[in-house]
Order: sequence, then C-alpha cells, then structure tokens
Amino acid sequence: MSEAHLDPAKSIIAKIGIDNVARVTGKHVSRVYRWMSPKERGGTGGLIPQAAQPVILQFAVENGIDLSPADFFPVAEKAA
Repeated sequence: MSEAHLDPAKSIIAKIGIDNVARVTGKHVSRVYRWMSPKERGGTGGLIPQAAQPVILQFAVENGIDLSPADFFPVAEKAA
C-alpha cells in the first residue's frame, strides 16, 4: 500500500487483506481503496464506513486477526 493511503483504513485493510475486505463487505476492490483515500480525491479520508465495520470485525474474530472496534477510529496526534 502507498504512503498516500490514510489510516485507520490503511492499517485495517493491511491486516485483513484488501481482497478479503472486499469479499466480506460485498464491495468492489476499487471502493475499498477509496476508504484509504483523502476526501479531496473522492475517498472517505481513511474512515471505513460504519455499515462495513461489523462484518470486518466478525471476519477478524473468525480468522484470529488482532482487530478491535477501537482500531476503526483515528488516533489523534499528540502535541509536541
């Protein structure tokens, strides 16, 4: 995945695999890639749509992948 891809979607998709995410959510791979793109480029700014989150979590549980609901939220950067 590219450095231009945004978290938390980038990290979640890397753990699960883009083909698996597309399959379990019923979305085309190109749609899943958009979850990692900035809003200015037609993406979701790194956020996975709420409707897709439960099925991704269920897939992770069933396949022993370390993923929790908290992983779906962006982590605020600490001020220096």
